[in-house]
Amino acid sequence: MTRHRLTPTLSAIGALGALTVGSPAWAATVQLKIEVPRLNVAEYHKPYIGVWLEKAGEPGAAAQLAVWYDMKKPNSAGTKWLKDMRQWWRQGGRELTMPVDGVSGATRAPGEHVISFDKHPNLAKLPAGQYELVIESSREAGGREVQRIPFTWPVKTAAEAKAQGEHELGAVQLTVKP
Repeated sequence: MTRHRLTPTLSAIGALGALTVGSPAWAATVQLKIEVPRLNVAEYHKPYIGVWLEKAGEPGAAAQLAVWYDMKKPNSAGTKWLKDMRQWWRQGGRELTMPVDGVSGATRAPGEHVISFDKHPNLAKLPAGQYELVIESSREAGGREVQRIPFTWPVKTAAEAKAQGEHELGAVQLTVKP
């Protein structure tokens, strides 16, 4: 299992059981497990993956959490293919200038990857409400897939929600503990 920690700069999704809107410091454990499946195809490319939050009834992303893309291409050529993650692109991806500190990172090989959002800078001001964690995967010479995990923010007790991808994503699991 590969662990990736995004740059901790502010308190993030925290104190899920005791959040008050406008609270400057939250303290909780928020993890996302994403399985990138091993596919038996002639031409395999690591997928681009976008992770963001949408608030029910509001357009655009409430928070951009992670974007995995080919950062090693010369002259930032990997950014050209970000728009292939169509939903992510429309939900605020097109407004980002890559790389984004604490959000962007390199593509990942097949396997299970864990991201901790405990101190993610884009979650410090997240207001209470109904949200969906959205994960989109797009692969060159491959397919595209989107999974959504609804949840209520804040939660009073530890919570876990799962989704199961069909081809470009495997198991996805969101775990939140106060």
